[in-house]
This record gives sequence, C-alpha cells and structure tokens, in this order.
Amino acid sequence: MRPDVDVVVAGGGPVGLAAAVEARRAGLGVVVLEPRPAPVDKACGEGLMPGTLAAVHRLGVDPPGRALAGISYRQGDVVADHRFAAGPGRGVRRTTLHAALHAAAVDAGADVVARRVTSVAPDGAGVLVAGLRARWLLACDGLHSRVRREVGLERPAPAAPWRRRGGGRRFGLRRHYAVAPWTDLVEVHWGPRVEAYVTPVDDGLVGVALLGPPGVDFDAELATLPGLADRLAGATAGPVRGAGPLRVRTRRRTAGPVRLVGDASGYVDALTGEGLRVGLAQARAAVAHLDDPTAYERAWSRVTRDYRVLTTGLVSAAASPLRAGVVPAAARAPWLYGAVVERLAR
Repeated sequence: MRPDVDVVVAGGGPVGLAAAVEARRAGLGVVVLEPRPAPVDKACGEGLMPGTLAAVHRLGVDPPGRALAGISYRQGDVVADHRFAAGPGRGVRRTTLHAALHAAAVDAGADVVARRVTSVAPDGAGVLVAGLRARWLLACDGLHSRVRREVGLERPAPAAPWRRRGGGRRFGLRRHYAVAPWTDLVEVHWGPRVEAYVTPVDDGLVGVALLGPPGVDFDAELATLPGLADRLAGATAGPVRGAGPLRVRTRRRTAGPVRLVGDASGYVDALTGEGLRVGLAQARAAVAHLDDPTAYERAWSRVTRDYRVLTTGLVSAAASPLRAGVVPAAARAPWLYGAVVERLAR
C-alpha cells in the first residue's frame, strides 16, 4: 500500500517543528500532528545557549529576546560566573520561539494537523498513525511520549541509593515576573532543595524555573533563596507551569520505521540547559539517517554524549550529600567550571 506521506512527525513542539523543516529540506513530504494550537507554552528555562542559538539560526529562525552573556552559579554569598567565549546566547520566551519555528515549518511546506496520536502500528511498508500511513514516524512528543510507549522503547529509570525514597524523580516549575532584568547572565541560585534558573527574556520580564523533588511549592522554595526573593519582591507574577518527572530512559531510539527524537528519546534533567540544543541535533540526525537506524543510534549517542555524562554527574551531586559543595567547588576552580560551561554551550 502506498504511503500517504513520507514522514509523520508526532508532536509539534520546537524539536518536532525543527524535524519538519529538516525533512522538507531533504525533499520529503511531511505532516506534523499536534493537537494544541500554536504557540504552545511549556515549563522551561527559556535560555538558548550559544550553540542552541546557532542551531535555531540554521533553521532560518531568529526570535527576539535578550542577549545572554554567560552563566552564574549562586549560593548565598558564594558566586561563580563564566561568560561565554564564543559570543552570547539568548533568552527567548517559549511562546515566541515556538511561533517562529511553527512559521518556519509551515513556510517550508510542512502540513501541521490538529490531531492527537492514539495508536501506532508499524508494518513492513511503514507505519499507520492517526489515520495516516507514512514511510517513517518521528516521535517528537516529549517526556511523556505516547509513541515511545506504543512501540515498547520505554524503560524505567533506576534511583541512586540516596534518592530511592522519592524514586529519584525531579520536576520543573516556571513562572514569569514583570521586572526589568538586572543582569545579562543566567543566574542559577542553589537552595537547600531546588535550583532556580533566572533568565532575562524581555526588557521587562524574567523567567524563573525551579528544578527539584516532587511536591515543591514555588513560593515556599523561593523564600529559601533570599537574594532572589528580594529581587522579585512586589513584581507581578504570572501563572506557574510544571513539567516532569524529568528522567526518561529508553531501550533504543529506533523501532522499524519509528525514530525517537528530543525528550521522547531519553532525558536526564534540565539542570544544564542543554535539552533543546541536543533535541535540534537529534532532529537533524534522524532525518539524515531515516534509511539507517543503526547510523541514527550512533549519531544519537554522539550528539547526546556530553549532555548525558555532564548532566548525570551534576544531578547526582545535586541530589546527594555533596549538594552543598557544588557552588563552592565551582568558585574555587573557575577554570574547571568555565570548561564545563563552554562544553555545554557549544
């Protein structure tokens, strides 16, 4: 049976839209399945590292925002700053980024359809999904990927010994504050239980994303960070959005004509801010290796290696008795801290 389309992309978030652009540039017919109207918001840090910004530019997108010069780790009076060597990143509202990528995908010729994936049926001729038969299915449907579960590629995440009571789960919460940015750095405030990412995204707006264990109360945790709480005192605050649990593990990234891409393919944590850059690199690799699942597995491992190794190590320290020493260690060894930031910023 002839396919209706070359590629179906499940999920119309930034990575799914990037995959659609990549597939159209490869001369393939593309349908993106996304039940939510654009632009789609998400709880995230909203800071594009320099390498992420370059990847977005490669897709023909240049969303407005605030220049980000580097990363600042903060714990009480202890501060470790590093400014990017290769030029600035950018703080961009998630809705602004999504709208720009959505327009780029539509302009490239992708067909975005308001439809939800409820079942996936691979066969020898391709895959049947949401009433469409395609040669390939790119699963870009996020942390809670329906496609990943349908094709049997999900596996449970183990908990480190000191994290077993809570299952090792971490969640993210984000809120915007109507206040003028006071720095051109992304500030990461380390509290007793959470990390707070503070990202300037507009001239009168900052986003604050908290990463921590289940059941975190945004205002209560903000109060444990007095320096940040004082900065935000009296500012109009937007609604709190949440995401998680953040840890996702997969058996493989391929199953017949299905490719897992972005958060759906495996995720460690948002702590290092690399998720979008890695997802965009995966989208490019998935389209380049549609006919060769083994090559995609190799490419996936290569483009995610730094993220997986560095983020796993940092999250393990953050969730252990070593937590209180992370920022002091960064301040005592600025060369090492800078090297890690540069590695992740590429």
